[in-house]
Amino acid sequence: MTNKEENADITYEQAVLELESIVNMLESGDLPLEESIKIFEKGISLVRICNKKLDDIEKRITLLIEGKDGIIEKDFNPDDL
Repeated sequence: MTNKEENADITYEQAVLELESIVNMLESGDLPLEESIKIFEKGISLVRICNKKLDDIEKRITLLIEGKDGIIEKDFNPDDL
């Protein structure tokens, strides 16, 4: 299984926790340069996964509203709550 395939099954929450761990490791400054680069690349991959998952969820958030013309879909707007 490739790294990309492993990341496809990771939840948003898992990705965020792993990303926080990576940030802490990089901020410590204790890693050799090559290891820092590898970990940074993994962090970038996790950021992309998080962004994709958030985009996918945002697309799914719609409100179904029953109006005179039947049921219509409306984009989610927190001000409507």
